[in-house]
Amino acid sequence: MLTKARRTALAAVTLGALALTACGGDDSSSESGANSGLGLVSEGTLTVCSEIPYVPFEYVEDGEYTGFDIDLIREVATGMGLEMEIQQQGFEAIQGGTAVTAGMCDLSASAVTITPERADKLLFSDPYYDSLQTLMVPKGSDIQGIEDLAGKRVGVQQSTTGAAYAQENAQDAEIVEYPGDGELFQAIQGGSIDAILQDIAVNTSHTKDGDFDIVEEYETDESYGFATKKDNTALIEEVNTQLAELRNNGKYTEIYDKYFAE
Repeated sequence: MLTKARRTALAAVTLGALALTACGGDDSSSESGANSGLGLVSEGTLTVCSEIPYVPFEYVEDGEYTGFDIDLIREVATGMGLEMEIQQQGFEAIQGGTAVTAGMCDLSASAVTITPERADKLLFSDPYYDSLQTLMVPKGSDIQGIEDLAGKRVGVQQSTTGAAYAQENAQDAEIVEYPGDGELFQAIQGGSIDAILQDIAVNTSHTKDGDFDIVEEYETDESYGFATKKDNTALIEEVNTQLAELRNNGKYTEIYDKYFAE
């Protein structure tokens, strides 16, 4: 089982890319409202698509949207002088670009890994989070690594890095795809699957009650980014400016520690 220090280290922050767009102090905020020039779905509001729940990145608590991605993009919107509205969408529409190109939202904030295939359809911000893939099993399972998955049922979320990794590396396992983490976790709780292969932070959130263990982790060199449609460079440049400012003023670290320090 991963130690507290190890969990923190594995969820390392991508700092270098954020620093590239750093700007000074109070000059970081942009115009809001009809003169923003950002091609917003609703002027004065940053409309954000997210697949919810995906703890700890986006979920609902006490009737409010929260999570690492949500808190971070809310600060970005504030720095831009905009209100923020969340639109719940399926991950397939988000990672495939449909959500933004169809005008459902201005930006996707949903733990979306930056990949060349997705970058063909979407314009990504600077990376804001680095992740690993992990294998989670019920406590006491005889599965101790990916080599033990032959003949087992392994749950993944469809259209994700975890699904691709499992298809390539889980030899002779049955890969079972689910639309979201909620369905995945219910499946392993009910015994329909033997393991889950997905992002470390999400699997870690399921181990807190002591019923499940992370038994293996996989370096996949993946980073998350916020995404918009390919031609909206003005919006993504402003998002990058705000991300850099949040890094410089310490707010990024404050949000990060809230969700990952333990």
